Amino acid sequence: MKKMVSLPFMLLGILFVVCLVVSNLMETKIIRLGPVTATAGLLVFPISYIINDCISEVWGYRKARLIIWSGFAVNFLVVGLSQLAVCLPAAPFWEGEESFNFVFGMAPRIVVASLCAFLAGSFLNAYVMSRMKVSSGGRNFSLRAIVSTLVGESADSVIFFPIAFWGMLRGEELMLMIITQAILKSAYEIIVLPATVRVVRYVKKIEGNDAYDTNVSFNPFKINDL
Repeated sequence: MKKMVSLPFMLLGILFVVCLVVSNLMETKIIRLGPVTATAGLLVFPISYIINDCISEVWGYRKARLIIWSGFAVNFLVVGLSQLAVCLPAAPFWEGEESFNFVFGMAPRIVVASLCAFLAGSFLNAYVMSRMKVSSGGRNFSLRAIVSTLVGESADSVIFFPIAFWGMLRGEELMLMIITQAILKSAYEIIVLPATVRVVRYVKKIEGNDAYDTNVSFNPFKINDL
């Protein structure tokens, strides 16, 4: 019997991957939001956690694991192809090489930090969402979404910034960036939560599905378990 995926699942999966790729490219710009300094990726990356919550809620941890690894693979591919493009010699008449290399020529430690942080944060988000759903009997979606995002985003920041900027920033500066990013990304989730709730209800209605992970392996590497 063929394993099929529905249109809503496919569309959310595509959007998840696109958000990850775009957020990594936007990380090269530092923006100012009032008194707060952050990376431009802050505008997009939290959307991936919202989609993670939706997939975990409707289809369960297995499908969330599939999407997370798909996002990781595509990010890895984009980084590899970008580095290849950076290494290739530019045409003599082209004047955009410096800007191109600035955006796409990410340092290896930034790449490692980004990929490791993404995996840890995304899997923790899906795990917390799934376990809280079972323990609460499917109630309190808003609370589960906020808590899972706070855990996932905190793990993401705790892993990313020390790996990416250790030795470049002072300890207190690193800690401030970790706390600020985690709070801002979680606040993002809270602000758009009404929309998230409506999307989840709509998808559940058209899919006729509401997964409970009562007999599921939470091993992130058990990819063949769909």
